[in-house]
Amino acid sequence: MTRQETTHTQRIPLNRDRVLRAAVALADAIGIDALSMRRLAQELGVVPMALYKHVANKEELLDGMADAVVGEIDPPAAGPDWQHVVRGRILSARRVLLRHPWAARVIESRTGPTPAVLAYLDSMAGTFRVGGLSADLTHHVMHAMGSRLLGFSQELFDTAGSSGPPDPGLAARYPHIAELAATAAHDGGSTVGGGCDDQFEFEFALDLLLDGFENLRRQGWTSSSNGVRI
Repeated sequence: MTRQETTHTQRIPLNRDRVLRAAVALADAIGIDALSMRRLAQELGVVPMALYKHVANKEELLDGMADAVVGEIDPPAAGPDWQHVVRGRILSARRVLLRHPWAARVIESRTGPTPAVLAYLDSMAGTFRVGGLSADLTHHVMHAMGSRLLGFSQELFDTAGSSGPPDPGLAARYPHIAELAATAAHDGGSTVGGGCDDQFEFEFALDLLLDGFENLRRQGWTSSSNGVRI
């Protein structure tokens, strides 16, 4: 940042929104691991202590950054087709996370849902209910969806570091895993890094889940009649 840019930045009053927007932009640029209160203060052209008037500590900063990112997700579309509405919202969330690759890890690291995440999940639950799903079914749908509601999923295997043909010894011991690995075409720029969570895999699983939920809704499914216990 040039001296002229720093002077201009210092003239803009510092507030919580500006701190969070700057932190999100800085994490996008340098990565979440390199983000610090000192580095953020430098970016804003202030002393580090000035930040603590707006965020109490690094954890509160991360909470606010998670909320700022979730706030970028599109609002629910209008229409009677709940599957279309939910699908569109989740894919919007995924696009947001692709813009901010660090955000999924930050959201997962929070000790509890932040206000914006709670509002988003409440809105999604409301969409299920308006779509005709019972409160009972909606409860289990939210559990089944897990992080997919926010546009990402945790995969069983991380193949980010793998390249070239599989090890012959491993392929001999685990032939079915080797066969699956040989047929997969993975997206190295996926939300969770290298691995199976590319766009096709994500939408494939999402559509299976949504179709399954709709079938349960039509059947009048209840957890009590299916022996499900929490």
